Amino acid sequence: MNLSHHFLLSMPQMLDPSFEHTLIYICDHDERGALGLIVNRTLNMSLGEVLEQMDIEVPNPQVRHRTVYEGGPVDPTHGLVLHNEEEGQNWSGTHRFGHGLCISSSRDILEDIATGKGPSHYLVTLGHAGWSPGQLEEELSANAWLTCSADPEIMFATAVELRLQKAAALLGIDLNNISTDTGHA
Repeated sequence: MNLSHHFLLSMPQMLDPSFEHTLIYICDHDERGALGLIVNRTLNMSLGEVLEQMDIEVPNPQVRHRTVYEGGPVDPTHGLVLHNEEEGQNWSGTHRFGHGLCISSSRDILEDIATGKGPSHYLVTLGHAGWSPGQLEEELSANAWLTCSADPEIMFATAVELRLQKAAALLGIDLNNISTDTGHA
């Protein structure tokens, strides 16, 4: 099973406060484990605040007021940029996972974002979610998550408070109608 470029939708019975009511984009999943980013939980800080702490000038007010996301509970002070692949752009610290999406963690992408030369679609996160080998599969078999193919439109063009429901709609599901009782057939 490879869930790279899939969404994880937390089930209503998810009690872990780090993941309840979350939509996670799985960037990479293989025999070494999985790496993902929560794409529907914001932090109480703006991108301008983060960039100013890094001594990066932000001349663009739209960039200054962009939301920063809580990417997950692992390494919550480490910033990551989830973005679309841009022709001709080679930011250092970029990992291309396929499907036209990348993660970058270098200063140069943040400098380009601040001046309007960055990727056309991006989310800046602090932290990420990670699973050791077999852990995500165990959680799936325990009915902790639903999965579906990821849709970048949901991550980059849908209001944050609607993302989880929009992803559920890809499966034809209304999460409000799912019971918190679980079982196995």
